[in-house]
Amino acid sequence: MIKNNMKKTIKLFDPIIDINEEKIIKKILHSHVWASGAGTNHVLKFEENFKKYLKTKKCIAVNSGTAALHLALSLFNIKNKEVVLPSLSFVATAHAVMYNGGIPKFVDINENDLCVNTEEIENKINKKSAIILPVHFAGIPCNLSKIKKICEQNNINLVEDAAHATGSSYKNKKIGTHGDAVCFSFHPVKNLAMPGGGVITLNGEKLEQFERELKSKRWCGITNRHGTKYDVERLGWNYYMNEFSAGIGLEQLKKIELITKKKMRIAKRYSKEIKILEQIPYNENCAYHIYWLRVKNRNEFMKKMSNVGIETGVHYNPIHKMTFYNKKIKLPKTEKVAQEVVSIPIHPNLSDNDITKIIHNVNKFAKNIT
Repeated sequence: MIKNNMKKTIKLFDPIIDINEEKIIKKILHSHVWASGAGTNHVLKFEENFKKYLKTKKCIAVNSGTAALHLALSLFNIKNKEVVLPSLSFVATAHAVMYNGGIPKFVDINENDLCVNTEEIENKINKKSAIILPVHFAGIPCNLSKIKKICEQNNINLVEDAAHATGSSYKNKKIGTHGDAVCFSFHPVKNLAMPGGGVITLNGEKLEQFERELKSKRWCGITNRHGTKYDVERLGWNYYMNEFSAGIGLEQLKKIELITKKKMRIAKRYSKEIKILEQIPYNENCAYHIYWLRVKNRNEFMKKMSNVGIETGVHYNPIHKMTFYNKKIKLPKTEKVAQEVVSIPIHPNLSDNDITKIIHNVNKFAKNIT
């Protein structure tokens, strides 16, 4: 007999599932109704339940966070206009601006929470500004009061990238209830895990009009469908959510409060026991999609962590430095942080021993790396 001497790897992300996810997948599989552009069945139920969870006004499900950003920005005329956003984000945040003919206007971040710096936003607002697009980085809520004030003073709209922020709150209200449109992402690594999915919540004006427009755009522009007859009034995309994702999302939504509480408990331990000053602050309004540290000689640190069976990651490489964007601008805080930031595991499947091992090795390796 060959013994397996491989040590268990502590994953960076790992969704929590049980028999209920298996049951709903089998139910959908055997129903032979796996998808519908009209957004019926489990998709409709997911929209209703997610809207109830957030206490938001409107909720439209799509097939990814990228689709959510694309469609949300399409509600506003941003062609040849500027959208103010941070460069420290997944590239889809900026791509969605480009899809709509807008101009990404990158601004710097705060070093303490890696969210967009509101003073930098104010400095970049001009007559071409159409949207402010903040990212709730790692689940930490941005300063929405200040951002909304800037929007109101300049008569521009607020669209939030809440891809990290399912379960996060700002001033006793869930993220998803503040901006004109708020975009969520659901993926196996996210707090609300799905094979793929996204949501746009609406809270501003023109709610009924925007809801109809989004439901049309997510299904190739189709409107006025009656039986086999329908019309197409606008350009649309194949962005509707499938039944399998919605089914898993419904089960994950039942666990979201538990998942958030578990991640916050882990974050509290990290905050107290990791002896690195530069790390994500402990914040009771944060759902902790990721837990980041800032480490010198990051590659060496990540290699050492890998050698003891602990996965790590990097979130993110600055968008303005990528070849496609190649912006000749200086964002000193973003560029500094991007050389040092590293994510460590934070998910509900971590045992107390796993957490202790992570803390011990972070302290050990960080102390020896200068």
